[in-house]
Amino acid sequence: MKYKREPEVPDGKAPFVDYFAGYFRENPDYQSKIVRSATDGDLVWLHVHSTNGDEDLGEAVVDIFRVENEMIVEHWDVIQSVPEEAANDNTMF
Repeated sequence: MKYKREPEVPDGKAPFVDYFAGYFRENPDYQSKIVRSATDGDLVWLHVHSTNGDEDLGEAVVDIFRVENEMIVEHWDVIQSVPEEAANDNTMF
């Protein structure tokens, strides 16, 4: 199963929890490591390395959250697969 992001998840805490509980049951080897984070006003960024098992190179993810009254009210993300080989020496993280 390909990881589907929030556009497929209805608003609200319960639908979010239900969706990801099912995802984690189906993908028990899934892991996310926060590599760096930053804030600017009501925005929070997370640069994340997500993998699904030891053999998976994973994805580089930037999650952006807008926070209001100490709660997440909006979310966006940018996702790029980690390649086996790159044309340069730049790292994904």
